[in-house]
Amino acid sequence: MDEIREECGVFGIWNRSGMEAGHDLYCGLTALQHRGQESAGIATCDTAGRRGNLCIHKDMGLVSEVFDQDALSNLRGNIGIGHVRYSTTGGSNVRNAQPIAFQYLKGSLALVHNGNVTNASKIKEQLLREGSVFGATTDSEVIATLVAKIRARTGSIEEAAGEAAKLLIGGYALIIMSPRKLVAVRDPLGIKPLCIGRTEAGYAVSSESCGLDAIGAEFVRDVEPGEIIILSKDGMRSDRSLCRTVKGRAHCIFEYIYFARLDSVMDGVRVYEARMRGGMALARAHPAEADVVTGVPESGITAAAGFARESRIPFVHAFHKNSYVGRTFIKPTQAERESAVHMKLNVIPGVVKDKRVVLIDDSIVRGTTIAGLISMMRRAGAREVHVRISSPPFLYPCYYGTDVPDNSELIASSMTTEEIRVRIGADSLGYMRLEDLHEMTGDAGVCKACFDGKYPAEEPS
Repeated sequence: MDEIREECGVFGIWNRSGMEAGHDLYCGLTALQHRGQESAGIATCDTAGRRGNLCIHKDMGLVSEVFDQDALSNLRGNIGIGHVRYSTTGGSNVRNAQPIAFQYLKGSLALVHNGNVTNASKIKEQLLREGSVFGATTDSEVIATLVAKIRARTGSIEEAAGEAAKLLIGGYALIIMSPRKLVAVRDPLGIKPLCIGRTEAGYAVSSESCGLDAIGAEFVRDVEPGEIIILSKDGMRSDRSLCRTVKGRAHCIFEYIYFARLDSVMDGVRVYEARMRGGMALARAHPAEADVVTGVPESGITAAAGFARESRIPFVHAFHKNSYVGRTFIKPTQAERESAVHMKLNVIPGVVKDKRVVLIDDSIVRGTTIAGLISMMRRAGAREVHVRISSPPFLYPCYYGTDVPDNSELIASSMTTEEIRVRIGADSLGYMRLEDLHEMTGDAGVCKACFDGKYPAEEPS
């Protein structure tokens, strides 16, 4: 599909003994469903049970498709971790679904992971030489195997997680479950998000604060970049030995542009307000003489509202989105994918007829989707269609867990803005300026390597 696909979502619960975790895990993952729709999984453990006890269920599909009441009732235990996945490394199949879980020398271990580790192949090669065996094709399994190997010679799971984190390069948010503890780890640059909440029965860890809201947890704070959080019967402890200075942070800018849910707060930035400010900056940089402003659902709506506010052009909803259409990126041919887009979005009759329209979207990857939407608007009677994009042009691939294709598939890497405008059939085209991204996130350090090629961590060799 001509879109940047979601990443993954991780969620963890540590409850007092006797308080089941399964329902909260289900609710938390459902709130994070926007981050990945290929597979879902939950692993739980009873801290009062025998060491090594572990229940797990995972499969391909949405959270509501993978888990029914029977599946949840079999996930016994007061602590647990969950995952929703969109594949960035490894194929889209059930063997790569998470959590990664296994029995080893010290009992049981389960792990969920969001992100990409750029040196995973080197670590995997060394582990293979030492006799490790792999059943999946993801960097998540490499991390889990590395943690288990280190744990065999260390005194605690948190010590093993800390030693493993020193070897990992890239963007990652991890939650590791042992029979008695949860350990959450965020990469030292803070590329991938992770936050902590407090519940009546204990603690929760989530990729986004909306996951905490879904179970009624009180937001405590974001996990600091490089921080390791340990949840156990002794409460919450923190290890900041891998933390860097604030200047060394590189939060993924696309969380604020597209990935995160509107109601989330991420590293002190309210996502809704960030997108509003982005739309306002876009209006100042690329004004248009128009009658109405609209956005592509869902990612372009808030930026469009910001553009309308700044430009004082009326905002309208021009598209109806059919939420029940299957996920378009799994359609096998380009013709079927384009057909699915038309089934998913349709122009509302009369809204754009005889109007000059500003159409806002979050990005252009290959240009096929936006071209189709412009064509739909013209058939609905739009006189002019002026396209504004709430991100700079994609010029470089992402190595940290966002599915930005390589340069050969990025239209902006081989065509000028004017050439793209002609290709997609717009009357004008304007992108967010690179220097205006700070309008969205303020002083928060961000990674924008997909726009400027300046990678904050080592690229894959």
